[in-house]
Amino acid sequence: LQGIIQAYKSGVTLQGNSTSLGRWDYSGSFFFSISAITTIGYGNLSPSTAVGRIFCIVFALFGIPLNLILLNEIGQLMLLGVQHCAHRLEEVFHWQNKASLLMKTCALVTGLLLFLLLPPLLFSHKEGWSYEEGFYYSFITLSTIGFGDYVIGMNPDRTYPRWYKNVISLWILFGMAWLALVIKFCINLLE
Repeated sequence: LQGIIQAYKSGVTLQGNSTSLGRWDYSGSFFFSISAITTIGYGNLSPSTAVGRIFCIVFALFGIPLNLILLNEIGQLMLLGVQHCAHRLEEVFHWQNKASLLMKTCALVTGLLLFLLLPPLLFSHKEGWSYEEGFYYSFITLSTIGFGDYVIGMNPDRTYPRWYKNVISLWILFGMAWLALVIKFCINLLE
């Protein structure tokens, strides 16, 4: 039993009569990197050697600030896009306040669809989760709470496509930027 536990902690998963090192392949490593620099930290995968832990610390010391800069830039580009569209609507239809409100509403609805409402359908299909579990995973991930009770690509009974973790990693980056804008908007309303 100790051997099985150690193998699991090292990234070996049992699938039928064979083992797979899929947790530390390229997409698994990319997903680990994203969860580290976004500070989600699911807790399901971690370095097991002293050198790996030291590398992870150095990686996080540089990666977390760079990620915050990246998320801020992505968020600013999203905001700039919304403002540009609102400005164009004001010019074309001569709407003043209505264009800004319309564009903010469209950005909110689009973000809700792309980052919170549609991804659970993918998770239901690929992970076998219910829609509610997928929605819960989406919010817990994008808000960086990252409990680790639901983590993608970890079911040894399922086969995942190579692109899956990479696409989810990009979804996390853009979704966090969008959610940060929504939270900033809520803070402005509360203040």
